[in-house]
Amino acid sequence: MAEKVEIFEVGPRDGLQNEARLIPAAEKIALVDALSRVGFRRIEVTSFVSPKWVPQMADAGAVMAGITRKPGISYAALAPNLMGFDAAVAAGADEVAIFGAASEAFSQANINASIAESLARFAPVVAAAQAIGMPVRGYVSCAIACPYAGDIAPEAVARVAAALLAMGCYEISLGDTIGAGRPQTVARMLAAVAAVVPVDRLAGHFHDTGGTALANIDAALDHGLRVFDAAVGGLGGCPYAPGAPGNVATEVVARHLAVRGYETGLDLDALDRAVAMAGGMRDGNA
Repeated sequence: MAEKVEIFEVGPRDGLQNEARLIPAAEKIALVDALSRVGFRRIEVTSFVSPKWVPQMADAGAVMAGITRKPGISYAALAPNLMGFDAAVAAGADEVAIFGAASEAFSQANINASIAESLARFAPVVAAAQAIGMPVRGYVSCAIACPYAGDIAPEAVARVAAALLAMGCYEISLGDTIGAGRPQTVARMLAAVAAVVPVDRLAGHFHDTGGTALANIDAALDHGLRVFDAAVGGLGGCPYAPGAPGNVATEVVARHLAVRGYETGLDLDALDRAVAMAGGMRDGNA
């Protein structure tokens, strides 16, 4: 029996947040509904953040209210502070995510706080989630390099990942935010992180800026990771990371894993239909 690898679909949130066209809530809802038919166990739907900073996510509540929920799928939302967490809970999110960084410069640019300040800000969110039994996922951005500060020491990534684990995050997603990673740098980073966080609590989040995302996934597989974030149609990027054009495409990762002999449990025909929908949203022809 083939070993299982999970793809965590992040296109509706991490993918769409960087699109120039303000995408109507109805299109976002239709995309999530299409993705719900693919076979994902987890889908990141939206982000409860200030619309001043991320206007594409201003309709988060409406999107969460409009999706057709399928049993067995966890519909996730980014909630970086208590205000966002309360809104996510009210909207019916099944889990929330907090978004840290291994780079001081990126942390300041992304959330206007130092790494230490960001962790202090996340602590009450995790505590509030734990009080109601809601899972919290942690992200560490700039796990390889930062658009402002250059290469990031693996030990810096490990420190943030360990802090998020100790805080109570059930899983830590390690993000190559600008797609600068290569198998060797990914391997060094994972060796440092795996020394302080169990591998089965880690996920990989790769951007394909340099065309090496699949090779980086292979390196992560070799280190024992079995969860990878990806965005349908390769949507996305980060508003605060110049040069990060998009996440690695879900459909590319799914087929790559299949060739390598792993089982994702995804319906590739249904996935291709969602890819076509995502392409239409990007082109304005949804």
